[in-house]
Amino acid sequence: MLEQGTDLRSIQSLLGHNNLSTTEIYTHVANNFIKNIKNPLD
Repeated sequence: MLEQGTDLRSIQSLLGHNNLSTTEIYTHVANNFIKNIKNPLD
């Protein structure tokens, strides 16, 4: 979901996590995808 552009807070809610840091544990899976996102400010 993160790789498809779903915001992390929405994912947190769907997973039923009370703490965002719990959800962030799962973001390591998407690290390669995130690294390839071009910053529009560059």
